[in-house]
Amino acid sequence: MKKNALYKGTLQNIILKLLVKEVKMYGYQMTQRAKELTKGELLMTEGALYPILHKLETDGVIFSEIQNVNGRNRKYYLLTEKGKKQQLTEESEMKSYLFNLNTIFEQ
Repeated sequence: MKKNALYKGTLQNIILKLLVKEVKMYGYQMTQRAKELTKGELLMTEGALYPILHKLETDGVIFSEIQNVNGRNRKYYLLTEKGKKQQLTEESEMKSYLFNLNTIFEQ
């Protein structure tokens, strides 16, 4: 199994956590930050990232704004109030999940 396959089900949680920490980010920035934080272990592709961003935006969890940076338009994503609450809930669930996995694998 490819190691990125293990991350697949957690990408939404990762995106929400990045947005909590950084406040606003554009897509490529998210992929690079995830790669940096995991020392190259998580290579988030645009094909995986953008469908999640679009779904989160449709669901009202994030919103986007366009900013002109050095003559180029860049789309930044930010959490809504609903998104901030959802991120806290998902982080709590993820921590419980990781605790349980650790318990199983430590036996």
